[in-house]
Amino acid sequence: MTLQELRYLVALADTGHFGQAAEACFVSQSTLSTGLKKLEDFLGVIVFDRSLKRVSPTPIGREIVESARRIVDEAARIRELASYAKDPMDRTLHLGVIPTLGPYYLPHVLTRVREAHPKLRLLLREEMTPHMLAHLADGKLDAGLLALPIDDPSLDVAPLFEEPFLAAVPAGHVLAKSRSIDIDELAAAGLMLLEEGHCLRDQALAACHLQTIKSEEIRATSLETLRQMVAMELGVTLIPTLAGAGAGNTGTQVVLKPIAKPGASRVIGMVWRKRSAMSASIERLAETLAQRLPPGVLPISRR
Repeated sequence: MTLQELRYLVALADTGHFGQAAEACFVSQSTLSTGLKKLEDFLGVIVFDRSLKRVSPTPIGREIVESARRIVDEAARIRELASYAKDPMDRTLHLGVIPTLGPYYLPHVLTRVREAHPKLRLLLREEMTPHMLAHLADGKLDAGLLALPIDDPSLDVAPLFEEPFLAAVPAGHVLAKSRSIDIDELAAAGLMLLEEGHCLRDQALAACHLQTIKSEEIRATSLETLRQMVAMELGVTLIPTLAGAGAGNTGTQVVLKPIAKPGASRVIGMVWRKRSAMSASIERLAETLAQRLPPGVLPISRR
């Protein structure tokens, strides 16, 4: 039983197709088929049911595939540990970021990250939280920037900063004249939210102490759409501080006001897989981000 045969095993389980698995392993289909047959002969069991349209593991095969996956992952971890032992910041990181944060936060910090870690290469990908967690689990992402809390025992978490929410109201609205706006007043003034699936929607509902909104007719697909809807006097909303700084062409039509104490906010953090070979790199990146905060947010120590 060889490591290469275990790689064939995992690839076929993932693709369900001999040709695609061979392509993923950079070998011919005959080489992959021969290797898998040799492995099955060695184990004395049938690992894959080949009678189906999509090749699938047998019941015992599913258990074998999961064990093989752990072995292949650990082998990759050993190679990465050896490769980056001299400089953990000389590497490429696939970093996910939620859409309500990325466009407003990254421009503040990417230059500073490059200055602190010139050899670090970040490949950025905007993902909503459920998709990001799925891609962290399957290895397509190395780490993610998102709103906490995240209740997943397979992930390490590093809180970075607290981002207050602002009330966004039309310029002609009665609440626009207030120095600060009570969260209950905002909730009663026609609160508009993002559509299902956006973590900001849940954060806004939690901030307003609501489970849902009665008679909700309008939902936005993005923060910028939400801002435009406020400018059109369709309602009011909550905007994260960093997004509020990028008011765009609605700046004179939308008034941003602080939330009256105790206020409302969200905590942004970095998450990554426990025992990841990149843990040292991600932890150092998280430290850099926590030390170089954009205007308007609060360090965790001040919470």
